Amino acid sequence: MIEFFDTHCHIHEITAPESGLHKKWHSDGVARTAESVLQAARAAGVSRLIVVGTTLEDSELAVQFAQAHENVWAAVGMHPHEAKKYTTTQKTISGGLSSQDDCGGGAARVLPEAAARFRELVVEPKVVAVGECGLDYYYRHASQAEQDALLRFQIHVACERDLPLSFHVRSSDATEQGWDAFGDFWKIYDSYQNVRGVLHSFTDTQANVERALARGLYIGVNGIATFTKDEEQLVTYRTIPQQSLLLETDAPFLTPQPFRGKICEPKHVVRTAEYLADLRDETLDQLACATTTNAAELFNVK
Repeated sequence: MIEFFDTHCHIHEITAPESGLHKKWHSDGVARTAESVLQAARAAGVSRLIVVGTTLEDSELAVQFAQAHENVWAAVGMHPHEAKKYTTTQKTISGGLSSQDDCGGGAARVLPEAAARFRELVVEPKVVAVGECGLDYYYRHASQAEQDALLRFQIHVACERDLPLSFHVRSSDATEQGWDAFGDFWKIYDSYQNVRGVLHSFTDTQANVERALARGLYIGVNGIATFTKDEEQLVTYRTIPQQSLLLETDAPFLTPQPFRGKICEPKHVVRTAEYLADLRDETLDQLACATTTNAAELFNVK
């Protein structure tokens, strides 16, 4: 049987009422459990997956979920939307901040309690990545300085632990001076050495794909590929080198065609793979084998 690897999903929130996505998982009235979702995924050939945290609390849930299930691993991270929560612009911080966590020396710094808790989570068994983390200039829930500080801290810790990162980078739809997420991201990225990881849910330009590939990053593709009308994106998905491609769902979001309107699950990564194989003139077996091998190598899982 062909095997698939969903490198980015949020199914750990299905059974956690306190989590941010619990309501989304149950919004269609389906009596969905973590076990039923995992069973459906495995029946479809999705043999391995990574659950991804977006806050400290959510990352803790992801770790617990991964530790309770075979062939499930966790990424722990603080999403750029949460940067205001985990940073401060105060010059002095009560409780002090370790110099190793004061990354970049910018206008904002990560709160000591957040830094300490993150460091505890990242060494937990079955944690294989840091993320999702990055810059989001689309919704702007946090300032550029706050997002910068949070991203730098997570890159710093990932490099310390020799862990890959799952990057979320999203620019504004409008071209506004000073709000170029990828421009800022590359400046931050290039200020560190030995960074590795994946650009999760990539939908940007061919130029940024080339910049990513030049830096050895992987490109994560999900259901967006099946319904985008953006011809440049389709060209990008068609030409990403096979050795740099990863599959993901971002479940419960971004359900691929023809299942739009339904809750996305890890099993739907197969539909994205089928679409990409056709788009790229590859066999499904070739694409599945390559992307599964890529994921196993990046995240160091068997």
